[in-house]
Amino acid sequence: MNISGNTILVTGGTSGIGRALAVALHEKGNTVIVAGRRESLLQEIRDTYPGMHAVQVDMANLQALDAFAKQVTKDFPQLNVLINNAGIAKHEDYKADTVDLDIPTSTIQTNITGVVHLSALLLPHLRAQQQSTLMVTTSGLAFVPYPKGPIYGATKAFLHSWLEAIRVQLRGTNVEVLELAPPYVQTELGGPHQANDPRAMPLDEYTREVVEILENNTIDKGEVLVERVKPMRFAEREGRYDQVLEMLANM
Repeated sequence: MNISGNTILVTGGTSGIGRALAVALHEKGNTVIVAGRRESLLQEIRDTYPGMHAVQVDMANLQALDAFAKQVTKDFPQLNVLINNAGIAKHEDYKADTVDLDIPTSTIQTNITGVVHLSALLLPHLRAQQQSTLMVTTSGLAFVPYPKGPIYGATKAFLHSWLEAIRVQLRGTNVEVLELAPPYVQTELGGPHQANDPRAMPLDEYTREVVEILENNTIDKGEVLVERVKPMRFAEREGRYDQVLEMLANM
């Protein structure tokens, strides 16, 4: 992926990693379109970062995604990078007398169904570009699950497997398939406390390292990995899986 000169769509771009990457890539000379659910945050982006575009869409609404894909390719015919970053994360309690089934349903709908659906809708457009990239945000939890949030980690493990498969399918095309697998980062994904958790990687530090990886093209097997996520990514290979799983169970 070239670091500048692209037209980039970032879903889930109104907060956290999505917003930080959108701003960083905008500052690198790309045309950036941020997509998100909350109009107030979209307007804040328009006001704060002149030249950035912001469009409202709900990743869990498949009909809305159909219309959104048609509109965004019409409005931005040079679109050549999709960063499918949207996702939600919640804890689940399977020891409870009644398990809240709304959590797995909504998490799967946003993290898997919406991501796959929008990617599939936009891939024909991306293939028509001279050079293009599909990047999807997964997590270090794709490789070692988080016991308090099992569905979240499972959705990211699904996406990792899906990306590995479609990367093979798209060999020989002009579409580069990348997986962005963050560690625990100071955002509000898991709640307001996470943004200030000293155990989490500072968001600006994470963003700088990701941009540096993209800029220098130091990407191995399609995975964009900062140093801090590698202990999780390679835990099983290095014989530390049980140790890391137990650590996550106690967080």
